[in-house]
Amino acid sequence: MKKQFAVIGLGRFGGSICKELIRQGMEVLAIDQSPEKVDEYKDIVTHAVVANSTDEIALKNLGIRNFDHVIVAIGDDIQSSILTTLMLNELGVKHITVKAQNDYHEKVLEKIGAHEIVHPERDIGIRIAHHIVSKNVLDYLELSDEYSIVELIAGEKMHGKTLIDLDIRAKYGINIMAIKRNENINVSPQAHEKIIRGDILIVIGADKDIDRFEKQLLDED
Repeated sequence: MKKQFAVIGLGRFGGSICKELIRQGMEVLAIDQSPEKVDEYKDIVTHAVVANSTDEIALKNLGIRNFDHVIVAIGDDIQSSILTTLMLNELGVKHITVKAQNDYHEKVLEKIGAHEIVHPERDIGIRIAHHIVSKNVLDYLELSDEYSIVELIAGEKMHGKTLIDLDIRAKYGINIMAIKRNENINVSPQAHEKIIRGDILIVIGADKDIDRFEKQLLDED
């Protein structure tokens, strides 16, 4: 089943998360107080609604507790961010990620039940979207609109196989630039190099090809 996400706040940060989650095939409910922002995303996300996220009744009516993951991406209104996080926690939301404006804001969010806290100056929306969707993605660097470098954790399906066995470049059109194993890093690994479960693969290629590779060779569910 597709995971269900709710994104509260449709500024640049929240909007980028919405777009990337949809690109990865997730179901997304976008929430904002601005009718203009909601109208902008109504044809992009699964559902988009105008709502005040500090209104407990409004959150209950949206069935917010049934979502797998809620991202609070509210802009400069720290009070609304804190109240929203508090209510989400009280309503029993399984996983709450919140955008923090500063270190003080982060400390308050930690105390009131945020499961994960991100800083927009350090983390772009796309990187966070990859991280919350897949347990295999450790880091993500966007090179352009279509190409990226990604750190992925090798799973059981790859264990004990060489790069020749997997034929990754021919099958997926991507390149493994390096393999990290414990404290060692093997740059430009040879074709006979065996991959062990838990290795960190540094991969470069088109986003669509990396997604395909991850789904077919790394997912174990």
